[in-house]
Amino acid sequence: MAKTYDYLFKLLLIGDSGVGKTCILFRFSEDAFNTTFISTIGIDFKIRTIELDGKKIKLQIWDTAGQERFRTITTAYYRGAMGIMLVYDITQEKSFENIKNWIRNIEENASADVEKMLLGNKCELNDKRQVSRERGEQLAVEYGIKFMETSAKASINVEEAFLTLASDIKAKMEKRLEANNPPKGGHQLKAIEPTRKSDSWLSRCSLL
Repeated sequence: MAKTYDYLFKLLLIGDSGVGKTCILFRFSEDAFNTTFISTIGIDFKIRTIELDGKKIKLQIWDTAGQERFRTITTAYYRGAMGIMLVYDITQEKSFENIKNWIRNIEENASADVEKMLLGNKCELNDKRQVSRERGEQLAVEYGIKFMETSAKASINVEEAFLTLASDIKAKMEKRLEANNPPKGGHQLKAIEPTRKSDSWLSRCSLL
């Protein structure tokens, strides 16, 4: 059977239990939001194919359980992941503090060049906010990764977050392919234009 995509990217959503990882995944894969909260048991995944620069990219997105008792199951999925989204809840200080532990898990279990992104979820609950946007940005700078505030419920920045991560993985992959296959003779490969960072991930989370 003919392949219906050019690239397959394996992505991982990690973070404390209850931060909204499953809701983010559902918003992106089904464009839906479920108000009933059921903790993910072990691991679950969804698939969505997107198009970037004329290439079809199949995203296999794994949603991991945040509870400690599932930690050994989920760390096995770090291997082979090309992109990891670290999610915290802006209304839960503890979930933000634990991001450092999740980063440590990535360093111990994932490949060294995995693309990472930090997401501060539930940004529609601004009146219950415990973690300022500035602190999120600061932590992302500290680890050299991108940052966005998202809302799975209000559908803010979820699509943008996945497209940005996929775009960064694609750019890195093509750069590596170019390095491994230098052009022969006078034929030059067209340089890949660097992906322009979208302004949306810097813009304030708003419902407008």
